[in-house]
Amino acid sequence: MAALEEPLVVNAVYPDCAGCKCSHLSKKGAGPPTRQLISLGLIVLCNALPISSLYPFLYFMVRDFHVAKSEQDIGYFAGVIGSSFMIGRFFTGIYWGVLADKYGRKPVIFAGVLSVIVFNTFFGLSSGFWMAVVTRFLLGSFNGMLGTVKAYASEICSEEHQALGVSVVSTTWAFGLIIGPALGGYLSQPAKKYPNIFKSTLFDRFPYLLPCLCITIFAILALAITFDLPETLHNHEPSHEGCFNDNGSKVKSQNGDATASAAESGLATAEDPKMPSPKYEAPKTKSLWKNQALLGSTAVYCIWSMHDIAYTEIFSLWALSPTSLGGLNFRSSDVGNVFAISGFSMLVFQLGLFPHLANLLGPVIVTRVSAALSIPLMAAYSYISMLRHTWLWVAILSASVLKNILSVSTTTGSFLLINNSVRQDQRGSANGLAMSIVSLFKAIGPAGGGSLFAWSQTRTQASFLPGDQLVFFCINIVTILTVLATFEPFLPQSTNKPIPEEAFVTH
Repeated sequence: MAALEEPLVVNAVYPDCAGCKCSHLSKKGAGPPTRQLISLGLIVLCNALPISSLYPFLYFMVRDFHVAKSEQDIGYFAGVIGSSFMIGRFFTGIYWGVLADKYGRKPVIFAGVLSVIVFNTFFGLSSGFWMAVVTRFLLGSFNGMLGTVKAYASEICSEEHQALGVSVVSTTWAFGLIIGPALGGYLSQPAKKYPNIFKSTLFDRFPYLLPCLCITIFAILALAITFDLPETLHNHEPSHEGCFNDNGSKVKSQNGDATASAAESGLATAEDPKMPSPKYEAPKTKSLWKNQALLGSTAVYCIWSMHDIAYTEIFSLWALSPTSLGGLNFRSSDVGNVFAISGFSMLVFQLGLFPHLANLLGPVIVTRVSAALSIPLMAAYSYISMLRHTWLWVAILSASVLKNILSVSTTTGSFLLINNSVRQDQRGSANGLAMSIVSLFKAIGPAGGGSLFAWSQTRTQASFLPGDQLVFFCINIVTILTVLATFEPFLPQSTNKPIPEEAFVTH
């Protein structure tokens, strides 16, 4: 009788189920799925590059469109273009997540990579402001694969490698958001930078096509890699009959071999007239909107993402603006150098140290501490513009390296929190919901950041928070909100561990 009070869990493998065929990757004790994680990293990189590659040249692109009446107005229009991608993703993110849970992870990933090939290329061919806005909007609308990829990464890793799997996603994503600006900085306006090669060519007519075209070529490679990924979504209903155990032997009907196994285990079976037949059913699905852990984790992710994307755009605008307006007077290639160096440092830290920190401290503490350490760093940024020459470069590189390490640690921690909030059958929808909501916050980030930056440049002589001090002060307010959101009752501490997966439960 005591045995009947415990849930009976059967690890079943269906021979015709794509998810079951690769379930060995996530078995307890399994090693990290290196090949799949490398492929996934390349796909994520392809997705991240077009999002940020425009920031080093967006200032000049808007100026070339002749829509801004003055130099101080450029930030407003740059914010609209920067936000259009996220607005598109806001409207469609949750639907891509639902599709991923219904039809599989691979079709959604495939559609996302294909959208990069098509719409990012057209963005590089933009001849006017509204063409740039529309192509970025469509790129965001058809690119909802990041949430699906986060779910996928957790599904191909055992519990002990969950931090590594999600870390690969967030690291390559963050690396793409850093290398993207480097590509944009080096390859935009090539006819001016490399006249011996590109003068009087197609890239002279379309000065921002080259970085977009390079990303498109990489996306074609990523599209080919997508075909090699195993599907992780299970396409069967929970049932005890006709399934296979992990060792490959078939589990027969309840009154067949399964009866004998139950008898050997001391469990009553249907053959025993004193006991009812065991009933197998899947755990009940919990509404995402009633899942406090998911909503709390999503809140952390959304608030931090608004901070992060606003910082990325503001940093580029600030670095490119003249010193007379409080900027650094950098060239686009200088911005590219800063992003490239800080990106490499972040990559080393995230793949080498972060998984150990996450396993040791848990994602809640890692997320909270990383966000908190960003507060004094952001406060120091407004004083960097007072430096010159070598000291300026030492300060800006050091700050950028530290900022990107803290940023990707906070982002990765929030990814783990979201995945730990739901079971596998809801991860696609949960991440899709998070992506849809976060896209709204990321749309607010560039639009609000661009407007805030433009306003700050009109008040460089103000007595309270003049110029860029106002910008970094406002960014810090958002950072403080992120830290507060990691505490209870906003974020349950249960998100430190994933929900145990149970294929079958008996009552």
